[in-house]
Amino acid sequence: MKAFLPSRAFAAAFFTLAMLAGTAAARADDVLVAVAANFADAAQDLAALYEQSSGNKVAITTGSTGKLYAQIKEGAPFQILLSADAKTPAKLEDEQAAVKGSRFTYAIGKLALWSADAKRVGSDGAAALRADDFQHLAIANPELAPYGIAAREALQSLKLWDKLSPKIVMGENIGQAHSMVATGNAELGFVALSAVLNPKKPSEGSHWVVPQDMFEPIRQDAVLLNAGKDNQAATAFLDFLKSPDAHAVIDSYGYGVE
Repeated sequence: MKAFLPSRAFAAAFFTLAMLAGTAAARADDVLVAVAANFADAAQDLAALYEQSSGNKVAITTGSTGKLYAQIKEGAPFQILLSADAKTPAKLEDEQAAVKGSRFTYAIGKLALWSADAKRVGSDGAAALRADDFQHLAIANPELAPYGIAAREALQSLKLWDKLSPKIVMGENIGQAHSMVATGNAELGFVALSAVLNPKKPSEGSHWVVPQDMFEPIRQDAVLLNAGKDNQAATAFLDFLKSPDAHAVIDSYGYGVE
């Protein structure tokens, strides 16, 4: 059996939880949430709002949906998954690693073509791609990240996937794709619109919101994992995500809500 090798961020969260569990003062109202990288900042704001209203504590670990899934399957003690897709939570339910019937869509992701150059992307992002005057185009890895799948589908819709494939550089998740553009390692990148509109640190430069008909909707589902099935605070956090207050935060980050 393959050994479980946690990431540094996960290891820190695991250690914190273990320390809590090892004391008599361990609290049932601590919630450990695995969060898709694209939703990290929004999740921090939501956690703070939930903590203020409930008194419960939320510990967040972020990563690509694919890696979070692997960690859960290896026994990571996450109680909730906020995925970047709908497929992974459904799979966890089918595999009996999550509570049946707990899954719902908490956000609908939007895709943007972004450049740190204020003049590179105009109102027609397809034209910026067809201009072919750049060396690198950043996307998230489609094998790991739903936003990577959406980027690939958008390029295929534009009939540019084959032409631009030699210029594509991939990040493990959508956050890394954004970083490649922000640092100048790629002139253009398909990123989460939420990263461009982030109210904490909106991205400078230019962007184009990719039309929804170019890719399958990015339905981001939440699910209660088996480790959280007896934790009332975890259930309450999921209920909170459906509230008008939570929806206002999610909308402010450029996501759709149902």
